[in-house]
Amino acid sequence: MNVAITGGARGIGRATAEAAVRAGLRVALGDLELELAQSAAREIGGGTLGFAVDVRDRESFAAFLDAAEEGLGPLDALVNNAGVAFLSPFVDEDPARTRQTVEVNLLGVLTGSQLALERFLPRGRGHIVNLASSAGQIAPPNAATYAATKHAVVGFTRALRAETRGTGIRTTLVMPGVIRTEMVGGFANARGTRVIEPAAVGAAIVDALRSGRPEVFVPRELGPPARLIAGLPPRASDGLKRLLGADDVMTKADISARAEYERRASS
Repeated sequence: MNVAITGGARGIGRATAEAAVRAGLRVALGDLELELAQSAAREIGGGTLGFAVDVRDRESFAAFLDAAEEGLGPLDALVNNAGVAFLSPFVDEDPARTRQTVEVNLLGVLTGSQLALERFLPRGRGHIVNLASSAGQIAPPNAATYAATKHAVVGFTRALRAETRGTGIRTTLVMPGVIRTEMVGGFANARGTRVIEPAAVGAAIVDALRSGRPEVFVPRELGPPARLIAGLPPRASDGLKRLLGADDVMTKADISARAEYERRASS
């Protein structure tokens, strides 16, 4: 199986590439920085290829998929993993960061999915994996734009699942919780929530590529409360979020611990 992964040089993307190679899959990873992508590919080994990709630019994304297919052969799967997160009350959010979050987290997923479908549909097979977040069900404050993009990815992927039914195309929606990466640096803890390693998400994605599971929470125990919060009436949902401390995860984050990540992510 040949797999392309965006945002593949760090965090969940890299962990997914490593898990895929261990499982015998062939991987092309893309990242904004070419040297970082190539370095990560060399370190992962297993014939992994590294390319530059800016998921905000359709031509760049298309070139990445073309290069991946030239190097590996026809792709069997695309993992839309690239993402950014900035924390602040929405009223204070830099408009440039608002636009970047939407362009990377949402439009990048839409662009990648469409480009993949153009390849997959004529073949009658293919798998699109879209990284959303538990924030796409829970909607934590202090990251309203991030939550909006992840809600949108949830809705988009579910709609795409319906559109592609019977075509041989599979979709998987992945909703991680708090994962030990730069992106969640400084986050406060919610009650009963484990902070887990990126490797757990990578393993879950590879399992979904094999099984075809349409929706995956990581860790799995996050699924029931996240779905409950999303489905309850507003007052009950808000009360449960407060009870679990979900509202505190980003509002009580240590912003100083995130300064370097947010500086790099916005450059």
